Amino acid sequence: MSNYKFILSGGGTGGHIYPAIAIAKALQARYPQASFLFVGAKDKMEMEKVPQEGFDIKGLWISGIQRKLTLTNLMFPFKLISSLFRSRQIIKAFEPDLVVGTGGFASGPLLKMAASMQVPCVLQEQNSYPGITNKWLAPQAEKIFVAYDGLERFFPAAKIVKTGNPVRSDLLKIDHLKEEAMSYFDFESGKPVLFVMGGSLGAKRINELVAQHLDLFKELGVQVLWQCGKLYYEQYKHLAAEGVKVKPFISRMDLAYGCASVMISRAGASSVSELSIVGKPVLFIPSPNVAEDHQTKNAMAVVEKGAALMLSEKELDASFETVFRELITSKEQQQALGTNIRKMALPQATENIVDEIVNILNIRKNK
Repeated sequence: MSNYKFILSGGGTGGHIYPAIAIAKALQARYPQASFLFVGAKDKMEMEKVPQEGFDIKGLWISGIQRKLTLTNLMFPFKLISSLFRSRQIIKAFEPDLVVGTGGFASGPLLKMAASMQVPCVLQEQNSYPGITNKWLAPQAEKIFVAYDGLERFFPAAKIVKTGNPVRSDLLKIDHLKEEAMSYFDFESGKPVLFVMGGSLGAKRINELVAQHLDLFKELGVQVLWQCGKLYYEQYKHLAAEGVKVKPFISRMDLAYGCASVMISRAGASSVSELSIVGKPVLFIPSPNVAEDHQTKNAMAVVEKGAALMLSEKELDASFETVFRELITSKEQQQALGTNIRKMALPQATENIVDEIVNILNIRKNK
């Protein structure tokens, strides 16, 4: 049987959406006759991103719980009941053989309802510290695919499979792209490149940091590829100069990684997984504005293995110049960080996840 039906649910942020899309595409390659349906949260980015990748999506009226008392929180019970009812309708109409949840509040009611209807469910947890949704769903999941060690604290140990996080396949081939990448971004060959990324929307504090230190980068002979994000491009585009490229968004991430000597990045789970495969020295500046401070935990899991540097936003004013100056001038440090972070890479993550899903389907079929 190859005409399986799969529902994938996850969203709210790219860190939940892109792994789901990667898994869907790998399942599609394995089962060309299969049918796919995504379920996300209405008005969130998945409603735009998923159709762009060629998949159908249905939206639930659901949102996360805020940390303070708000109207949204008061509405949450009604949204949850509505989403459970809508999830039941979707599952009955589509009749999936298996459901994949990648985190984010939309996947909660969908997988909860699927499990109650005896549909096998699997979870993919990107972070070293799981979100509320996946912790809530773990008892009903058949398997939980993780990227970090030590998640037995949160999930049943027998269900955990360490696969790594799904990443774009083009990142597996960046080693030979240096020359093409330098030409693409119009950089001078022979000079180091700092690649700064703060996500597609941008990171306010990282942008401020780069703007404040352009003279330092120039003094050190460092060229800068600065993805400032769509929200900040108008504010910083005037700082573009010889050796300083300011971009709202970068579509050719393989070339951005290909030209980079060192990188500054947030520590979202997808970014950490990509950077491990890229295998170049990175300074993490975790976002302090995420649930349970999971970006700091993600970064620490890498730093503790001598595979990256990390500064909190509070440490930047006092420590950034010293840390960066040493990083860019020490080839030994660069080599050690690059070697160690590459050891953490799990480049076959998507295929490993699909193999596990195939096993579950085969066991079900043979029962």
